[in-house]
Amino acid sequence: MANGVRYARIGRLDQHFGRRFRKLDITSLSKPSGLSRIFALDAARGVAICAMIAYHFSWDLSWFSFVTWPVANGWSWRVFAGCIAGSFLFLAGISLALAHGDGIRWPSFWRREATIALAAAGVSLATYVTFGSSFVRFGILHAIAASCLIALPFTRLPAPASAVAALLFATAPVWLSNPAFDGALWVWTGLGEPGFGSVDYVPIAPWTAATLAGVSAAKFLIAFNVPARMQQWNPGGPLASILRLFGQRSLLIYLIHQPILFGLVWSADAVGLAPDRTGPAFVENCRISCEAVQGPGSDCAGACACTLDGLRQNGLWDPLTKTPNDAGLRQQMNQTYALCLADPTVFDSNTASN
Repeated sequence: MANGVRYARIGRLDQHFGRRFRKLDITSLSKPSGLSRIFALDAARGVAICAMIAYHFSWDLSWFSFVTWPVANGWSWRVFAGCIAGSFLFLAGISLALAHGDGIRWPSFWRREATIALAAAGVSLATYVTFGSSFVRFGILHAIAASCLIALPFTRLPAPASAVAALLFATAPVWLSNPAFDGALWVWTGLGEPGFGSVDYVPIAPWTAATLAGVSAAKFLIAFNVPARMQQWNPGGPLASILRLFGQRSLLIYLIHQPILFGLVWSADAVGLAPDRTGPAFVENCRISCEAVQGPGSDCAGACACTLDGLRQNGLWDPLTKTPNDAGLRQQMNQTYALCLADPTVFDSNTASN
C-alpha cells in the first residue's frame, strides 16, 4: 500500500483481458516482496497485550483478596486500564487505514468484523455466567468492532477528516449527553447513565476517538511513505519473537488469558492460599465510621485496630465473622470499641503477655 501507487486502464490489453494493470513507481519498489506485516505494529500490540495481562492478573488477585490494591476503583489503575484500551483502539485504526486506504477490501473486512463480534459475544456470555449482572455489555472487543465500522469510511478521506471526527467523538460525552440515553438500551453510546456496574465498559463515545485518531495518524504516515520503510525493519531475537507472536495472535491471547489467570487465582483461593482480609477490612470500615462521628483529628485508626485486638483476645472475632448480625456479639463489639476509643492501648498488655 505504498503512497503514489494507482490503477489505470491500459488500452486494448485492458479491454481484451478485462483486468487492470498496476502502474509502478519508486515508492512501490520500496516495499519488500512478500512482507505483508509491519513488525512495529505487531510489537506495539504485543506490548499492549502484556500490559492487559498484567492488569487482569492484578484485578484477579484483588478480586480474591490476595492483595489490597484498588484495581477496580483506584485512579491510577483506571488510567492504566484506559491507556491499554486506548492503545488497542488506536492500533486498530492504524491497521484499518493501512489495510483499506487504497480501496476497501470488503470480504476481509467483514471476516474480521464477524470474528471480533463473535468473540465479543462470547465474552459477554462468559462474564454473565461468572459475574451475573456485572457482565460485559459493551467492552473492548465490542468497541473495536463498532469503532472500526464507524472509522472505515474515513480511510478513504483525507487525514484531517478523521482527526476532526476523533475530536467530536472525544468530546461527545460533554456536549451530547442526555437522559434520553440512560439505561441498558443505549449503553453502547456512552452518552447516558448506564444504571449498572460492569467489569468492562468501553462505549463508542469517547473511545471511538482513539480509532479515528489511529486512522488519521496512519494517513499522515502514509503521506511520508513511513509504512513502506517500516516494513524493512524486521528484527530478530527472543524478545522480538515474543512480541511479534503476541501481536499477531492478540485476539486469541485476549480470549484465553483471563480465564486461565482467573482459574488459577480461584484455585489458589479454593485451597485456602488466600490471606484473611477480613481483619484489615474491619479496621478500615471502622475507621471510616469513627471519623464520621469523632472527626478526622481523633485516633480512629488506633481505636479500631485496638477493637480488633480486643475481639480476638476475648474469642469474639471468629463467632462475629460467622454471625455478624448476632445482637449479643455486636453489643460486646461495641463495648470493646468504647474501651478502645477511650484508650487505644487498653489491650496492649494482654497482647504482650500472649
